[in-house]
Amino acid sequence: MFDLTTSDIKYITGVGPHKAAVLNKELNIFSLYDLIYYFPYRYVDRSHIFSISEIDGDMPYIQIQGHFMGMEIMGEGRKTRMVAHFTDGTGIIDLIWFSGLKYLTNRYKLNEEYIVFGKPTVFNGHVNIVHPDIDRVSEAQLTVVGLRPQYHTTEKMKKSFLTSHVVEKMMAVVFAGIKTPLTETLSPALISKYQLMSLTDALRNAHFPENSEKLRQAQYRLKFEELFYIQLNIIRYVKNRKSKFCGYVFSRVGKIFNTFYKDNLPFELTNAQKRVMKEIRKDMGSGRQMNRLLQGDVGSGKTLVALLSMLIALDNGYQTCLMAPTEILANQHFETITKLLSGMNVHVELLTGSVRGKKRAEILDALIRGEVNILIGTHAIIENPVSFLNLGLAVIDEQHRFGVAQRSRLWKKNEQPPHVLVMTATPIPRTLAMTFYGDLDISVIDELPPGRKPITTIHQYDNRQSGLYDFIRKQIHQGRQVYFVYPLIEESEKSDLKNLENGYQTICNSFPEFRVCKVHGKMKSAEKDKQMQLFTSGQAQIMVATTVIEVGVNVPNASVMIIEDANRFGLSQLHQLRGRVGRGADQSYCVLVTGYELSEETRKRIDIMVRTNDGFEIAEADLKLRGPGDLEGTQQSGIAFDLKIANITRDGQLLSFVRDIAQKIVDDDPNENRPEYEILWRQLSVLRKSNLNWSAIS
Repeated sequence: MFDLTTSDIKYITGVGPHKAAVLNKELNIFSLYDLIYYFPYRYVDRSHIFSISEIDGDMPYIQIQGHFMGMEIMGEGRKTRMVAHFTDGTGIIDLIWFSGLKYLTNRYKLNEEYIVFGKPTVFNGHVNIVHPDIDRVSEAQLTVVGLRPQYHTTEKMKKSFLTSHVVEKMMAVVFAGIKTPLTETLSPALISKYQLMSLTDALRNAHFPENSEKLRQAQYRLKFEELFYIQLNIIRYVKNRKSKFCGYVFSRVGKIFNTFYKDNLPFELTNAQKRVMKEIRKDMGSGRQMNRLLQGDVGSGKTLVALLSMLIALDNGYQTCLMAPTEILANQHFETITKLLSGMNVHVELLTGSVRGKKRAEILDALIRGEVNILIGTHAIIENPVSFLNLGLAVIDEQHRFGVAQRSRLWKKNEQPPHVLVMTATPIPRTLAMTFYGDLDISVIDELPPGRKPITTIHQYDNRQSGLYDFIRKQIHQGRQVYFVYPLIEESEKSDLKNLENGYQTICNSFPEFRVCKVHGKMKSAEKDKQMQLFTSGQAQIMVATTVIEVGVNVPNASVMIIEDANRFGLSQLHQLRGRVGRGADQSYCVLVTGYELSEETRKRIDIMVRTNDGFEIAEADLKLRGPGDLEGTQQSGIAFDLKIANITRDGQLLSFVRDIAQKIVDDDPNENRPEYEILWRQLSVLRKSNLNWSAIS
């Protein structure tokens, strides 16, 4: 049998260099191995052949058998099409093609029997099938009976005649060439214990299922394997990291921490903050390098926990840094921490791309001499000229914005890696946390600081503007400030910016007695900062903005957020935006404005937002409604991989199940040398070498 990993797809019958190049570029498919791991997204039952007399335009995909009566080119220019008249003796149906006409000429013979498959539609009173799949009856074997695979294809693929049907035929050629079983990738013990289908049978049935039960078994085997190796990779990595890297031992809580706790702490810590601090102190005193993810909703007090952790590092003679994804957020952290440490002998500096020249040189010199205790900044912190005397703790805010390579560069600032505390305000569902952040221990702040009131969320239709504006006026007269947020979607930014500008004019005209400022991502930094300052200082009562305020604006006096066209935002984004209000002691409101015409999914999103403020419930619901999509952010998280068949949303139970199995194997074979696990360690090594993303974690 040919080697699947080294056999180039261009040598498959009917592919050739041109189509191979398209598959390389569009789907990252180079070898036969890549191809057979490109799974169908659904299956169509082709066990039934309809007669033409039965067909109407409301039916889903159908299959008919008959012969061509004739073909003709019709129309001119862009309306040119080929029309074939096809009959099975019970009636006549038109088959229509709008592209590839040269390719079709003389392809089909008049007196041969064919099987035609496609979706019937009605045009000018006649039933027809556009761009059908056609096979000679004499060749109708594996590809045209029973459950039929459907593959995702791109526009560029279709233009090169790489339709789902063509991909299916390529698969059939590959499987016809597999004469002996493929080398197993799971151990006999695992296959036997969990009654898993063999790899060869699973792959064959995933593409060409014998029946629905065999398809279920095939998918289970392949999902099991995919998720198992991801978890084995993570758990093995965590074990190696813990054994390889010692952590600095922060044995004492001293004068700096105690002075702050006694004199500067703005309010008593919540029970959740106290619990998390205990977890962090235990980590930092254990002699193992801490790698902890701190989750908590906007306003839950993560920054205060991070600062307390930094002060412990200072008490033990080490420097610390806090890295944020944007200059706005870095500036905000600098202002917050400087204010909290007011009157204390702690040297805090800010390092961003905007800090240049003499000031930058002074900070870098003071840093390497150990005179800077806390450095706050953007990714500028990990650039080469930046060196610490003894970095003991690195705090990373909004982890998903930073790549694992960036995180590892922080490690290299020392001979010994610093402790790492990663913060995120994006609640992460358990299944995603186990996968994307499986290398991190997780702490959760699930309690709001005292005095904070839950935000009241209201859904308002856009034709009830006058009542909404009266409510806003009343809130401003009570001394509050208001956000108006408009969507700004990259692909249609011109129309979105126009909507923002129109909205800004409408609000200025509707509230002439108040000052209105405006912020969006297309503005220059200086202008943006100036407008933000107007709002932060209270000189402007209303801010009109895009999602640029999702992260980085903290105005405790802002108690009302109006989100226009709320139907255009995802659940997690709505929740993040809502977190910009409710930061003071006043009752805060979030108003979701939409039109009446809403899809069922959008209505569900709005209902969830109105019903709950729980970020974790919202994140779970968002994952279920949206699915993980292309798992954006997986590369940034440090556990970067492509899921070929498993689905984090639907396969959460299986993920937990295989994680436990992987944990037992790592515990049972810590040195990776027991013969019964040899296949597993070998296959993990193959996966890590063959897919660059797999090695990203280490």
